[in-house]
Amino acid sequence: MSENVNDQNCNHHCEGCSVENCGSRMDPQSLLIEPDPRSSIRRIIGVVSGKGGVGKSFVTSMLASEMQRRGNSTAVLDGDITGPSQGKAFGIHDKAYGRDGLILPAVTKSGVQVISTNMLLDTDDQPVLWRGPMVANILKQFYQEVLWEDVDYMFVDMPPGTSDVPLTLFQSFRLDGIIVVTSPQELVAMIVEKAINMANAMNIKVLGLIENMSYVECPKCGERMYVFGESHIDDVAAKYGLPILARVPLDPAIAKASDAGTIEDLEFPQIREAADFIEKI
Repeated sequence: MSENVNDQNCNHHCEGCSVENCGSRMDPQSLLIEPDPRSSIRRIIGVVSGKGGVGKSFVTSMLASEMQRRGNSTAVLDGDITGPSQGKAFGIHDKAYGRDGLILPAVTKSGVQVISTNMLLDTDDQPVLWRGPMVANILKQFYQEVLWEDVDYMFVDMPPGTSDVPLTLFQSFRLDGIIVVTSPQELVAMIVEKAINMANAMNIKVLGLIENMSYVECPKCGERMYVFGESHIDDVAAKYGLPILARVPLDPAIAKASDAGTIEDLEFPQIREAADFIEKI
């Protein structure tokens, strides 16, 4: 096969093309995608963790709820396609439906717009048996083929890790920045640094860190107990010159509200501090 392809023979599918010096391929290719013209999204903030189980989804739902209480129009795109949790946390049981060629997000009682994989499945316990490319495509569809109406802040609950799906999101979405969620253990701190370095390598701004499960506060005397040991978030923040936006306690009310679908009824002063910072961006 000739290595020079003219535009007439090019199918413009650059991702699968093996011709390295194709005229179209030689030009810088932007992988950014745009939402449907009928959508309006002013700011997009990714909520990231290096590993699962640190409360990334909880932080996402709480930030969206707090910003909604402040009079902003907010949205949650549940990008954790194979482990969706936002629908249950917000008490959403209805399935998604479409209008005029677009999917309509669910709207919570306080007005937060939400899209999550479980809204597309027959039952909530149905597993998502999809390979990476299909998961990445669904993520793009949630952004491009959902009608996001007049959104001031979209929070994207990103899948954990630094593999193909987070990479797709970093490359495809016009992120205004990311917030990295961690917990006190040293192992988690090490993995969080991987997420920070990934963002830096892709020129994505890291807005700050939130430590979840930071401590347990005694309801009687107010004493703080550090059940996961000494925190390492200060060291990570200092190393990368990042602000610590919040230290959220381990509280049984969080699990109770998430299970009951009433997460937007919870209020934490620590989350309000993080929201103050976001509003100043």
